[in-house]
Amino acid sequence: MLMEYLTLPPLTWTGMLDILIVAFFIYQLLVFIKGTRAVQMALGLALVVVFFYFSRWIRLETVSWLLTNMLPYFVFAIIVIFQSEIRRALAHFGNAPFLGGFSNINRNEFYDEIMLAVTTLASNQTGALVVIERDIGLKTYIESGIAIDAALSYDLLVTVFNPSVPLHDGAVIVQNDRIAAAACFLPLTVKPRLSKDLGTRHRAAIGITEETDAVAIVVSEETGAISFAHHGEIERFLDPDTLRLRLRDAFERRTVSTEPRVVAETAEHRLE
Repeated sequence: MLMEYLTLPPLTWTGMLDILIVAFFIYQLLVFIKGTRAVQMALGLALVVVFFYFSRWIRLETVSWLLTNMLPYFVFAIIVIFQSEIRRALAHFGNAPFLGGFSNINRNEFYDEIMLAVTTLASNQTGALVVIERDIGLKTYIESGIAIDAALSYDLLVTVFNPSVPLHDGAVIVQNDRIAAAACFLPLTVKPRLSKDLGTRHRAAIGITEETDAVAIVVSEETGAISFAHHGEIERFLDPDTLRLRLRDAFERRTVSTEPRVVAETAEHRLE
């Protein structure tokens, strides 16, 4: 009897493909929820499932009956608990390479919304800090702020950074073309050679791009100047066209050959 359970069927190429696909999805799921509160909830659900099979193995009839009747409802509980993660996962799937046509359209709309909002904030000299996630997750910083999880739009960005709104003091983090959170705390750079003109927003923009591969856009509250931070460097006094080129270069992996119409200065260069 025991040997029947230990005997494995021959492994075919379809079986190997099946295992690889399941392993890939499990890996992507673990990567997706890593560093969030969803990890603890997922562990809790996994423990319930393990306890269910354990109760059946040692023949705890009452516990087994109770869990048997409760587990079907866990599907609905998972949908409710992980609704934001499910939305982000579907949005991430929608930006897959084989859906490139749709992704390009969405990417152009994404640029337009950000450019219009940044230009408006700059003309009004309204301070702003927008961080856009790339490959390295920003979930730790997202959870330090106020969750929004709303579609990226010009109206929402301008409203969030309105000085009369409590959410304006902090960074807005954009994840998967959605505003994930506002009023987020970011690490400040510890570079000693920085211009004294750089305030907290600029130092936070440099700090987050030093620790991750994210990009950050800063609007100065004093001058209305637009800055772009990437790889721990910051370019200041950008015009909208140059900022769009920088965003395209960061997200579409293109080499920007067009010279900016307004000369951008890095923080270190201003000290030379």
